[in-house]
Amino acid sequence: MSTTDDFLSRLAGRTVLVVGDLMLDHFVVGSVDRISPEAPVPVVRFAREEYRLGGAANVAANIQALGGRAEVVGLVGDDREAAQLGDELERSGAGTSGVVRDGSRCTTRKTRVVTNRNQQVARIDYEGDAEADGTVAAALVAQIDRLASAADAILVSDYLKGTISAGVASAAIAAAKRRGIPVTIDPKVPHSGYYAGATLVTPNHHEAEAVTHMRIRSDDDVATCARRVRELIGCENVLITRGEHGMWLHTPGGDTMLSAEAREVSDVTGAGDTVIAALTLALAAGASLQDAARLANRAAGIVVGKFGPATVSLQELAL
Repeated sequence: MSTTDDFLSRLAGRTVLVVGDLMLDHFVVGSVDRISPEAPVPVVRFAREEYRLGGAANVAANIQALGGRAEVVGLVGDDREAAQLGDELERSGAGTSGVVRDGSRCTTRKTRVVTNRNQQVARIDYEGDAEADGTVAAALVAQIDRLASAADAILVSDYLKGTISAGVASAAIAAAKRRGIPVTIDPKVPHSGYYAGATLVTPNHHEAEAVTHMRIRSDDDVATCARRVRELIGCENVLITRGEHGMWLHTPGGDTMLSAEAREVSDVTGAGDTVIAALTLALAAGASLQDAARLANRAAGIVVGKFGPATVSLQELAL
């Protein structure tokens, strides 16, 4: 497959149900020209601030930017940040009717203090990461069941911030099986037992090493590691993202190595969101796993040239 206008046009209108941890990324930007006399830390002279979508919300924004339709299921608090995150999601075009409010937790927000040259000085995380249970978990499952009926694929974006419990992950996978559609997982190691039955799991190489207790030093290592990840998790296929070494797709029918396509690396924040968004949307449009991985690899090569959580457009992929 090549990223032709014909193929890319098939992404338009495909609906992906995104289930995962919604985050608001807050950037405080300023200049640094001195060290504080009170402590050995830089003094940042405030210039501006901006907000971006992070986590599963960034995944949804990437799907929208690629011409797809994202419906979102996730947790927010009952706070000002929840309203802002909702506004940003709606601005991206994503559907927000599946977002569940939980007054016992705060909306996940990462505040980064950065210089005008995009150098990070500090980060403050506001979060409650207890797994959803009781009525909150039941509400998430109900939204998954409701929205899955119109989905062409389901995507689980797990950041260990509370949305993805064993029950929520199981509900997403079961809903996809009932519909006969693919379900993809951007995983976290502590939840590796939650993803059995998924169509595809996309760990980075550090996560793959942690799950298997292996070290990846060569192509032979990554091939063995990917096979072991599939066996341990009980998923159908595995895509290991390897940074500057590209990606490795393992299926029962064989392995595919994809070389990295980055033109210039500025920031890898959110690159995994772009990978799974592009890959899942391509699967929703009927692409093979190999072709979907190639599209995702190309998208990753573009997004790492941007600062912070970012999206890739159809126009950029077509170049």
